[in-house]
Amino acid sequence: MGRKRQINEDAFFRDDDRGFYVVADGVGGHNKGEIASREAVEQLRMWVYGATHDLDRLVERVEKGDTECVWEIRRLLESGVKSACYMVFGMAELDPEKKGMSTTLSACLIRAGLAFAVHVGDSRVYRVRRNTVLQLTEDHTLINYKVKHGMMTKAEAEKAAGKNVITRAVGHKDYVQVDTADIDTAVGDRFLLCSDGLHGYFTNDKEVADLCVDGDLEECADSAIALANQRGGKDNITALVVEVQP
Repeated sequence: MGRKRQINEDAFFRDDDRGFYVVADGVGGHNKGEIASREAVEQLRMWVYGATHDLDRLVERVEKGDTECVWEIRRLLESGVKSACYMVFGMAELDPEKKGMSTTLSACLIRAGLAFAVHVGDSRVYRVRRNTVLQLTEDHTLINYKVKHGMMTKAEAEKAAGKNVITRAVGHKDYVQVDTADIDTAVGDRFLLCSDGLHGYFTNDKEVADLCVDGDLEECADSAIALANQRGGKDNITALVVEVQP
């Protein structure tokens, strides 16, 4: 939780038994962002739970060495986010007070020696392996778009205004383009899911590693939130730290 926002527009979900984790951040400045984030997380949770049979079947195939079906798991999660987007948009269309509400959404499913990420917006998923940090998600922000397409240097981006202007959000329209990814996991790997209220204060990947590489998981998350608050805490802050077990 940040220090300067009265309403917490972040939402998260964790299910260690299923290896499923979600972080969402209601888009600041829009109506009822906290409803959008909460609803998007719940819709994705329901989608994944409803697809348990298919998901377990696919995971079993991967565990047996059938890597050809990895894309099907990614597609299943992608469809869940698109369904959540349609539902959030529909809620806003039915209630004028919710008009324009939307949210970021980043989720991670850790199964069968792989981590599957689905992502919209500028919340993030990191993998921390010893002291090596890998960001699985790409920020869907106007600043990042300009850097990626050579319209701005990284140095210019650091000083640019409008860093929180996102180019994709769940619920802004009835459809959204969803990024997906999968990477290998190993016992002891840690994953950090967080909203921009946290990662906006990171100066480099070493800080991510220092916060997450060892120690109690809850204490790691608390330390991350404390760091963001020490550096301003201008936004809601959500940090979810998980570890791959044997």
